Amino acid sequence: MTDVASLKKAFKNKDLFDLALTHRSWVNEHKGVRNHNERLEFLGDAVLEYVVSKVLYEKFPEKEEGYLTALRSNLVNTVSLGTLAKELKLGAIIYLSKGEEEGGGRENTSLLADTVEAIIGAIFIDRGLADAEEFIDSSLLSDLKARASEPLKDNKSRLQELVQSKKLSAPRYGVVEESGPDHSKKFIIEVTVDGKTWGVGEGKSKSLAEQAAAGHALEENVE
Repeated sequence: MTDVASLKKAFKNKDLFDLALTHRSWVNEHKGVRNHNERLEFLGDAVLEYVVSKVLYEKFPEKEEGYLTALRSNLVNTVSLGTLAKELKLGAIIYLSKGEEEGGGRENTSLLADTVEAIIGAIFIDRGLADAEEFIDSSLLSDLKARASEPLKDNKSRLQELVQSKKLSAPRYGVVEESGPDHSKKFIIEVTVDGKTWGVGEGKSKSLAEQAAAGHALEENVE
């Protein structure tokens, strides 16, 4: 894996690298200097999804769509991206406001994950798709074979990891509605975090509805 110094050195446009590291809070304190990294994050997210989807499609020709989707989610979720950012020590060089820094922003997994996506977007603009693919392959897919051999984490496990990374309380699942005869029940489950609704799902059993609710929560809060 490359280090952050080598990562910056490879940029033709060093200003683009700095932009990828610029959080919105810093811009609010330094108006007129440069923009924040959210547009690059948007682009990097799309590039990342495309590259990983392409690799999995080619590497696992026998696998169905559901497996590929679950494996992709396991490889490039917020926790994985945040872990990569910590390995690269990005937290030390991100441009943050004083308040965001004092609030633990340099260790915030979600913020760090967003920064990784912004860097991927910046690499794509600076040097093209091939270099973005090389970065993703070497940093996130280097242990693909081992990761693919592990049991895939379900939605509830992934949501638990996400809320822990954000230092929030554990998800709570509650039945919103239960209907149908005993042989054909339908459950609607709501998942809340710190008293706020994160997702709602339905299923033929409570466990299936809980997994659906967790999946909805991940869709709303990860990407």
